[in-house]
Formats: sequence, structure tokens, C-alpha cells
Amino acid sequence: MRRQIAWIIAVLSLAAVVLVVALATVGWQSLNRPLAVAGEGEWLEVPPGSSLAAVSRGLAERGVLPAPRLLTYYGRLTGAATRIHAGEYRLAPGTTPMTLLKQLVGGQVYLHQLTVVEGWRFRDFQQVLRAHPAVEATELDDAAIMTAIGAEGVHPEGQFAPDTYRFPRGISDIAIFEQAYLAMQERLAAIWDLRGPNAAVTTPYEALILASIIEKETALASERRRIAGVFSRRLQRGMRLQTDPTVIYGMGVDFDGDIRRADLTLDTPYNTYTRTGLPPTPIALPGSDALRAAVDPDDGGALYFVATGLDDGSHAFSSTLEEHNRAVATYLRRLRERNQPSEPR
Repeated sequence: MRRQIAWIIAVLSLAAVVLVVALATVGWQSLNRPLAVAGEGEWLEVPPGSSLAAVSRGLAERGVLPAPRLLTYYGRLTGAATRIHAGEYRLAPGTTPMTLLKQLVGGQVYLHQLTVVEGWRFRDFQQVLRAHPAVEATELDDAAIMTAIGAEGVHPEGQFAPDTYRFPRGISDIAIFEQAYLAMQERLAAIWDLRGPNAAVTTPYEALILASIIEKETALASERRRIAGVFSRRLQRGMRLQTDPTVIYGMGVDFDGDIRRADLTLDTPYNTYTRTGLPPTPIALPGSDALRAAVDPDDGGALYFVATGLDDGSHAFSSTLEEHNRAVATYLRRLRERNQPSEPR
């Protein structure tokens, strides 16, 4: 009888072990089976203070997670249930309950992005940033923004690095302004150490101003040092820069898209046709190439440049006024030819 009882107990114990192993295997397989995520992915918003159980139930109600209790129990067993982070998550196709839990515990929230373009004005940066659906706008004025990012009294124009910035939903515009401002300060400090022998700028801020003008004058990387050379030689000789982008900036909202001869004679602090030297502030956000050109211009002899009128956006550079006048005449001729209506066939 005792042998029979012992045999029965052994069989039952073995059956229990087999059952536990089978359940564990099924559970593990379920935890590693891809969720019901559509091809474009699923979005998950985890509010602060949410429990893993609440997150699991919410996904189950959406038809994404088939076994919410299993994920909750596993999270409690491993201690992960108390370590999940709030935020916005994107569940890509192929996400499993296990990888989801790793995302939540690791705080791998989705990062939105915004690209700040070289040549933008500060107001362009403001408008695009504050219109971004993932950014919390504070609506501070320019002076208050600069104070908030630790640059009280600094004019905001040109002070932010063009780049692509990534951030979680709910970030404030001030946080991104500060990140872009500090990035520009680091970039400017590094480039200032690369000053060449032909540089006319004497401070990093002057380099920032000149770089912003170069940025607005050409989109061709091959021309930036040449244009920097023209402006540097003019500054060194006391010649006026005579650059249209500064005039346009000084006109502000009065600029209607066309610059006229009368605009060139209307004196403002930014009119480099009526005033010598650099304007008082930058006029745009310069990129790294324009900054490098400002501190290391070419060593040529050109003092003038004008658009060629060709489709590549290039300029003609001249060392004398006579040569420049011929280049201007060529540009005007090409402009007239381009504007002439084609003959009917």
C-alpha cells in the first residue's frame, strides 16, 4: 500500500511539474509573441502615475495586447511593474509584450523632431517651434526668452544653431531655445579658434554677424569663403559692404519681396549702403560653413560680386569697379532675356 501511495504521489508531482513547465512555456511564448500592431504602428500614451496593470488593460481594450494579466503578473514578479515611465511611446510592428515592457522600464519614449534651417530669422524659428504639436509654447517675448535661457540682454537674432533637434512630447519651447543657443555658443567658440590670417572680424560676435550675411548671400558652399573675402577686404579698407540682405532685414515688415533703389538710400542701422562696418546684430541663423568662412576668408583680391543670372545661383567676382560694372551688365542682360516671352511656334 505504501508503495502504491508513493507511486501515486510521484506521478502527481511529475504531472504538476509538467503542468507548470507547460504553463510557463505557454506564458513565455505569449510574452514573446508580436502584438497586434498595424503596419503604421500604434501610439501609447502613459500618463504620470499609471500602473502597468492600467497600461495593459488599455492595450487589451484596443485589441493590441491579448493577455494583459500575464504581462502584469510578469512585471510584478520581476519588479518591472513599479519602474515604468510616463510618456509617449510608438509600438512598431513586431513589438512583443517583453519588448514593450523594456520600452516602458527604459523610458524609451518617442522623440519628435524639428529642423532649424540655415538662413532662418529668429521669428521663423519661433513660429515653427511654437506651431509644433509636441511642443508646449510659453509665448514669452524675445527679451524674456533670452533671460529664461540665461542670456539676458542678448539680441536673439543669429544666436541659435541650425540643426535637427529631437525631443519628447510636452517639452517647452524654452528648453529647445536653450539647447539651440548653447549649441551655437559651442559651435562659435570652436570656430573662433580656427581664425585665418585674412579675417577682419575681431570678436566672436562680429564673426556671427558676418557669417549671417554670408549665409543670406549665397547657398553655394564653394562661394562662401570668396564672399567672406570680399566683405573682409572691404571692412579692412573702410569700404561699405553694400549688401542687400542687411537692407532687407532693416526694412522689417515693410519689405514686400522687391528691393528698390530708394530702399538702398533709406538709412537704417542695417543699411550697409549708407553705413560703414558691420550691422549691429546678425540678420539670420548662420550655418557652420558660413561661420568658418567668416573667420577664414579667402586671400583673393575681389572687392565686388554680383549674381551671374545663371540657374546655378552663382556669382561673378571682380577686383575692379570696371570689371564689376561689366559683370552687372551681363547679369542684367541675362535677366532681360529670361523675362522675355518666348516666340510662338
